[in-house]
Amino acid sequence: MKWFINIWRTLTKPAKYLTLGTVSLSAFLMGIIFWGGFNTALEMTNTEEFCISCHSMESMPYKELQETVHWSNHSGVRATCPDCHVPHNWSRKIARKIEASHDMWGWMLQSVNTPEKFEDKRLEMASREWKRFDRDNSLACKNCHNYDSMKWEDMSKLAQKQMKRAAEIDQSCVDCHKGIAHHLPDMGTARAPELIAQVGSGVTSLQTEQIYFTALTKPLFYNDHTDVEAGTLNIATKVKVLETKGKRVKVGIDGWRKKVGAGRVIYYDFGINILSAQLTKDAALEEGVMQVFEEKEDPMTGLIWQRVEAKIWTEKDYLVSDLQPLWDYARETYSTSCSVCHTQPDEKHFDANSWPGMFQGMIAFVNMDQDTQALVQKYLQEHSSTFDKSAHEL
Repeated sequence: MKWFINIWRTLTKPAKYLTLGTVSLSAFLMGIIFWGGFNTALEMTNTEEFCISCHSMESMPYKELQETVHWSNHSGVRATCPDCHVPHNWSRKIARKIEASHDMWGWMLQSVNTPEKFEDKRLEMASREWKRFDRDNSLACKNCHNYDSMKWEDMSKLAQKQMKRAAEIDQSCVDCHKGIAHHLPDMGTARAPELIAQVGSGVTSLQTEQIYFTALTKPLFYNDHTDVEAGTLNIATKVKVLETKGKRVKVGIDGWRKKVGAGRVIYYDFGINILSAQLTKDAALEEGVMQVFEEKEDPMTGLIWQRVEAKIWTEKDYLVSDLQPLWDYARETYSTSCSVCHTQPDEKHFDANSWPGMFQGMIAFVNMDQDTQALVQKYLQEHSSTFDKSAHEL
């Protein structure tokens, strides 16, 4: 018993019974043992074996990974779970581990333990990972892939154009390459998934003579069955359903066009460059597609504008009955994304025709997919001083 008492006294009051050198050496050795043990345990959680020890991970995302080029390729380089989902930087790695503790609740509550439950949560989980990749500017991807090391000459001309532009702004890889390692959420599109998750993928039963709004940029067609595109219907554009047939719907698009060339671009209002739709030249000249109601001269430019309605076909999906959720998403995105470098100007600070140039200067410093860019720009234009005069009232 005496030896136990002596050990206890030494541990509780080491400075009284041990020399300074002994205390310092003991503390140093204990620190090494603790730090080594901590890092060993940490690295054990950074293995693929640990990641797939959960059945829901092994049965779904791990099998999906095995179907991709990140698993099997001619170079023999394989990306494992921690390569993509655990940051290499130590401080970020610790933050990620703390964040990942949320996944324990999913395991305990068995919220993704069946394929059906997993699919129900896939969009939520994917959106969370996409946000993290975007926040880190896809650093996990760039640990292996580097813009400066890419062989442009081996790419197609389209790929070169897109990738060189991405390299110029050091764009986040996941902006364009969602679904590169795992299946995309069942949404019918990989574009603007967070937007669609918030506003919905469209009204299931469209009614004729009713007004709807486009939740994404959509292709236009000459009729209900052809695959030949007749133009583009912009996001957040108001349309009236005229006829439905199969998977397509004939819509009326009201607006104004400049009396220049084929007049194929339809704008939201007279003299205002807010895009509603762009038809191909052939579609704009097609008989029965475009109806002209009146003409007006723009006193600012001297151009003649025509009030028109285009009657043309598009797909039934991504037509919503309420515009406000789109504006809410755009407002939130503008507020969070465009305040990274400085305080963003109020929507009413510029007029509708000035906003495109200002906004294009901003998005060079943030990462947005094209649909979200178009939506935010349109939101700023339609909430500008052109329509809201309160910013200039005394």
